[in-house]
Amino acid sequence: MIPRIETRLNRLLRAGEAHRLGQGLKGVEKESLRLSAEGLIATTPHPRTLGSALTHPYITTDYSEALPELITPPFADPVETLAFLDDLHRYVYARLESGEFLLATSMPVGIDGDASIPVARYGNSNIGRMKHVYRQGLSHRYGRSMQAIAGVHFNYSVNQTLWPVLAELEGNRLPLQDYIASAYFGLIRNVHRYGWLIIYLFGASPAVDKRFFRGRESLMQSFEELDSQTLGRTHATSLRMSDIGYRIDTQPSLDISCNSLEEYVAGLTRAISQPHPAYEAMGLRHGEDYRQLNTHLLQIENEYYSSIRPKQLTESGEKPTLALRRRGVRYVELRSLDLCCTRPGGVSLEQLRFLEVFLLLCLLADSPPLSRAEQAEADHNALHTACCGRMPATTLRHQGGTVSMHESALHLFNGLESIARVLDGDDPNQPYRRSVLLRLESVLNPEQTPSWRMLTDMRQNRISFTEHALALSRQHADYFRNLPLAADTLQSLQQMAVTSLQSQQDIEASDTLSFADFLANYFGQH
Repeated sequence: MIPRIETRLNRLLRAGEAHRLGQGLKGVEKESLRLSAEGLIATTPHPRTLGSALTHPYITTDYSEALPELITPPFADPVETLAFLDDLHRYVYARLESGEFLLATSMPVGIDGDASIPVARYGNSNIGRMKHVYRQGLSHRYGRSMQAIAGVHFNYSVNQTLWPVLAELEGNRLPLQDYIASAYFGLIRNVHRYGWLIIYLFGASPAVDKRFFRGRESLMQSFEELDSQTLGRTHATSLRMSDIGYRIDTQPSLDISCNSLEEYVAGLTRAISQPHPAYEAMGLRHGEDYRQLNTHLLQIENEYYSSIRPKQLTESGEKPTLALRRRGVRYVELRSLDLCCTRPGGVSLEQLRFLEVFLLLCLLADSPPLSRAEQAEADHNALHTACCGRMPATTLRHQGGTVSMHESALHLFNGLESIARVLDGDDPNQPYRRSVLLRLESVLNPEQTPSWRMLTDMRQNRISFTEHALALSRQHADYFRNLPLAADTLQSLQQMAVTSLQSQQDIEASDTLSFADFLANYFGQH
């Protein structure tokens, strides 16, 4: 077992406090591309019957008007998290128009170049306009096809009662909010170190439709042709997390440290205020229309790509960096998950349990500061796993040398199983340990990985990636349409939709500033 994990677990066990490792809060944000009955990207607006994408707490849109995002509240029991996500799907499917359905896979199908992807709109308020202009900025900076890739974000907060116990056992005398922030950033650094394992285990996007590269044909050269419509990489796990996935051009020039809350906030603040020549050349406006929010390295904090983010709830109009600085870290958002395309909801119960165990391992393990060299190694390992993770005898970079991915994974699984046993406690079903052992099978046998199974299904059925994706998607659509909601749940979601539409109208009616003044006030916050 990893030494630091063993020490901390034994301290908690001796103190009779190990049960506090459980009951952390789990939430999910799940994106899906909305398609027409014919399997093409939907050109209809976000359905009004779903409520306002600006103000609805659980049903919104991500980059595109055709990219709905379903958000669950956090629950201690992952069964409740999935049940809430299931209800949202059933509500959405009952209100999609003209046979529309949600795409099961992370990599998009049914798109035909940037022009086919409509940018999300959020009404006429200043905040709604800001969200739209931000997305326009992304399209000018990086193109729209990349923004149509979908994924799952896993939101996790440690059991609040664990923090003072850990601090006491370690003899840490920092103010509790500072201790919590320091511990969360230790967790974040270890996700960078060990996050390649998540990409290997849950990557489910080894193939892509050729039309994804429309207008960017030069990127196709590094791929194999799997059939006349499909490109892929034989040993890939997650093209979503690869060099053709979500990447920002200025990332190498950013200096965003995760060694402390103060360094992280300072790095993001610099990036949001530092002009960038290429974006200055694009121009801020075209006539009266804004092309981007500003011409800086980052328009806002969310533009910074990272596999995990520290999060704090924001007040109305508050910048995320200020929320972190003022109130510390509330939870973390793990962002490296492909859609589990064989599950109707895009994520499974055992997956949520495994992710909880993994994040607790990252919390309990030693986590010294990340040097630039170690961060570069971590970035390489994540990208290499995404592109080639199932290649025999795959190696990872470590401290200037290389180590076996297989041996490294087995080493981590020793710690994962020990934590899972603690989480299971006296439960005879051992759900957490079972989730760990199930994924251990994928390490021992790469043919058990979702990425391998997808390529095998396509090959055996002699179908393209698009045909495979559409077949799964239509099965999921039938599943949800055949499960009507309970009357009280339906009434509650209907009322939320009505309330959200009224809230948007109230925001629009209350605006008094020009958009330029609104942006100046927003970015002028200190």
